[in-house]
Amino acid sequence: MATKLGPLVGAIDQGTSSTRFLVFNAETAELLSHHQVEIKQEFPREGWVEQDPKEILNSVYECVEKTCEKMKQLNINISNIRAIGVTNQRETTVVWDKTTGEPLYNAIVWLDLRTQSTVEHLLKKVPGRNKTFSKFKTGLPLSTYFSAVKLRWLLDNVEEIRKAVEDHRAMFGTIDSWLIWSLTGGKNGGIHCTDVTNASRTMLFNIHSLEWDPELCKFFDIPMEILPTVRSSSEIYGVMKICPSWESGALTGVPISGCLGDQSAALVGQMCFQDGQAKNTYGTGCFLLCNTGQKSVFSEHGLITTIAYKMGKDKPTFYALEGSVAIAGAVVRWLRDNLGIAKTSQEVEKLAADVGTSYGCYFVPAFSGLYAPYWEPSARGIICGLTQFTNKNHIAFAALEAVCFQTREILDAMNKDCGIPLNQLQVDGGMTNNKILMQLQSDILCIPVVKPSMPETTALGAAMAAGAAEGVGVWSLNPGDLTAVTCERFEPQINPEESEYRYARWKKAVMKSMGWETSDASSNGK
Repeated sequence: MATKLGPLVGAIDQGTSSTRFLVFNAETAELLSHHQVEIKQEFPREGWVEQDPKEILNSVYECVEKTCEKMKQLNINISNIRAIGVTNQRETTVVWDKTTGEPLYNAIVWLDLRTQSTVEHLLKKVPGRNKTFSKFKTGLPLSTYFSAVKLRWLLDNVEEIRKAVEDHRAMFGTIDSWLIWSLTGGKNGGIHCTDVTNASRTMLFNIHSLEWDPELCKFFDIPMEILPTVRSSSEIYGVMKICPSWESGALTGVPISGCLGDQSAALVGQMCFQDGQAKNTYGTGCFLLCNTGQKSVFSEHGLITTIAYKMGKDKPTFYALEGSVAIAGAVVRWLRDNLGIAKTSQEVEKLAADVGTSYGCYFVPAFSGLYAPYWEPSARGIICGLTQFTNKNHIAFAALEAVCFQTREILDAMNKDCGIPLNQLQVDGGMTNNKILMQLQSDILCIPVVKPSMPETTALGAAMAAGAAEGVGVWSLNPGDLTAVTCERFEPQINPEESEYRYARWKKAVMKSMGWETSDASSNGK
């Protein structure tokens, strides 16, 4: 007999380094089962980061498959899954052929830098080469980070894509669109849509009118017909159709009814529904988002303005200020895979723990230039303050410290923009399992760091959006109905003077990382 549970909601969480499928109990928000698959990142040239869209799609099938098997073993009836939410790495750009369902090129990942020369070229068209020319429409600076420039590069450099656009066969989408289109039927009637949060990361979307902006499409020279339809973050987009095997076929007919970019999803999963509530997610990168309510706030200190969520067709749009850091967990992966100083990420933590100090060594992991608050694409990674005494333990510690210092920089900017300093930081994401990192973060910020005991807040946010959608209605987002979350707290343990001294040294190191690369050198594009 299958265990009797209330309604369940599934969440597809497609991140930069892995894909997960998780199933939650809609009444208690308890995580019942999940499965995770690591995703390959390809680096065909220096500064290039790609992924295979088919591998991404297959990883989703595999995770759904394995989670359904695990639920059977737990005696949980999968027919209780009432809805599925999708959350995804944002900005990563896919173009596919709608007649064959095949991608026309690898996905260009958000971290990718090949578009540096594209950015330079576009800036020439802007009066005064002002990077923030579209800030009041899009909330974003012109940067390699956002989808429009990646799409421009693909149109300029990939013959098959140019041809597909001419023949009206091309579809563009961020990862959410590629997955939803494929899962709802693909070339046989798949739904080509995205949600407002993902659309707000393309640089083609007006975040006030909530429409694709014809002027920006013209500026980037992008045909509007290849863009997905933009919907709210919580409504039924379509139902699950394509399932390669029987196990995952068990979810055929289940509505896909939630869609949020991963950082928005984490904001929802952390229940940051009030103006002024903020969270920091530690994944491949680090993303601090602060809910600014139903008004868009524009930063004077290098943060970007983005859409937080819109929980239904007729529901209001909420905005957020965001501080984006490109490299957080990725620095640990780099120490593991590129330098080979550890076999696992846990081992990096242990190396750091064994010394408990970086011994004056500072690591600025500007592998993809610097994002917020500098937006300096010419920066590159540096490790400085080395002596004969420095060993791999100190470098591991400096890498963890770098994640904390970068967070402090965006938190300082956030406090200046909001005028009300945060008195504690809510955190989530894979790296928050690292206790040393969390203690270090509290020490460097001089405020408590608060971590929910269920760390999968990104997937939870997507599940909440899906379960709350009209026509599904199994998850209530009324403040009174939201379950209180148990948390772990880390309090600052060093004196603020020492913290300030270390932070000042860090800033000196950041200055030394800048102006390293000229765009000509990194633009081995054409």
